[in-house]
Amino acid sequence: MKRIAFLLTASAAAIAAPAMAQQTPAEMQAELEELRNRVQTLETLVERLTQDQSRTAAQAAEAGQAAAAAQASAEQTAATVAAAPEVSFGAAARASDDNGWSFQPFGRLQYDFAHVGEPDGIADPGLGFSNELRRGRVGVQGDIPGGFGYKLEVDFADNDVAVTDAIITYETGDFDFTVGQHNNFQGLEELTSSRFTSFMERAAFTDAFNFERRVGASVGYAAGDVRVNAGVFTDDIDALTDDGNNGHSIDGRIVFSPQVGDTQLHFGANAHWRELAELRDVSVNPGARYRQRPFVHTTDTRFIDTAGLAVQEETSFGLEAAVISGRFHAVAEGHWLTAELANAADPTFFGGYVEAGVFLTGDRRGYRGGRFDRTRPNSPVGEGGIGAIQFNVRYDYLDLSDAGVMGGRQNLIGASLIWTPIDYARISINYGRAEYNDTPIPGLIDNDFGVDVFGLRTEVDF
Repeated sequence: MKRIAFLLTASAAAIAAPAMAQQTPAEMQAELEELRNRVQTLETLVERLTQDQSRTAAQAAEAGQAAAAAQASAEQTAATVAAAPEVSFGAAARASDDNGWSFQPFGRLQYDFAHVGEPDGIADPGLGFSNELRRGRVGVQGDIPGGFGYKLEVDFADNDVAVTDAIITYETGDFDFTVGQHNNFQGLEELTSSRFTSFMERAAFTDAFNFERRVGASVGYAAGDVRVNAGVFTDDIDALTDDGNNGHSIDGRIVFSPQVGDTQLHFGANAHWRELAELRDVSVNPGARYRQRPFVHTTDTRFIDTAGLAVQEETSFGLEAAVISGRFHAVAEGHWLTAELANAADPTFFGGYVEAGVFLTGDRRGYRGGRFDRTRPNSPVGEGGIGAIQFNVRYDYLDLSDAGVMGGRQNLIGASLIWTPIDYARISINYGRAEYNDTPIPGLIDNDFGVDVFGLRTEVDF
């Protein structure tokens, strides 16, 4: 900038020199004074320009540093946002991050309304109209880095809090390992979620034979069309609060589920052995009781019931078969349970069912992982359709009488109509005609009778 000032001064002098040569000394003096003032003004302007340029360079440097800091901050914020998953609900209610963690909330609500006929000679407050919150469950599940996972679900029905599933899992290749409270591989319908069953309640033998989740450890293998599960179990979480409940069992199941064209096939078998070790003193606490409600759960009435038996061990096995072809499905199961009694002959009880169903709309029953799965309407309500409508019929048989034990027999023919307006909501209407023989209800003149049962369920899940 000093060089610029010098050049400006020299240029001004060169321009003024010819004119000054023709002037008097006084005029020249005045002219030189004016020229000096102009040069001084130019120098002042040059100095200001130099200062402005320096200030601009400093500001540019500061701006560059600020921009770099802002970019680093933005990158850090982006990384933080990526590491903090957003939780959503619905079909994709799973939040996850790049490190292998995920978190998915889920739940279901099922309200039941029912009417159970009143046979002659039986006065029971559980008959007639009844209703209940059948299931009110919430839970979370997800993945943990390294192939691990978790699931915790609790049920608030009956104004009580009960743990259903509480597990830690590990997957590697074709194998998965599970520790905690979970199902014991008792059969197709028992392992199918209540959200996807064809009737409000499962087949009679599943409750009668005391199928339930228990605490244990299991391993599963799945490759192609074959699935194998096996495990060792103790008792359910609630029962384990009693120090005397130290029973244990070995359970297993194998499934072959090939798909032939558009047809899904299912063939399975399961086996179970359980020692009720906590009940060896049968004089204090008889080991087991086998009984069942009439088609719905809203009543506590049981028309067939073995009462308490001094059971030391249980051995049971079941067979499964199913087919899904287009809108049609059919399924059949049978289960045999032998109870080893401490002081009597060992009875063998049997239960089983045969079912067929068809969608009146162009939909198909879901199937996945060796069990029935969600039905997803092709034309749901809200998208110009009416959802999925399914009609099912079933024959359900249960025999609790053998080897001197007279628990009674049930023959039931049932029908259900299920409307699934969207993926996560269902309304179902059930009707069943149950015929009972040799019922153990005291005081009856005729132990053979029939009842009509109606049921309605509304449900949503997420």
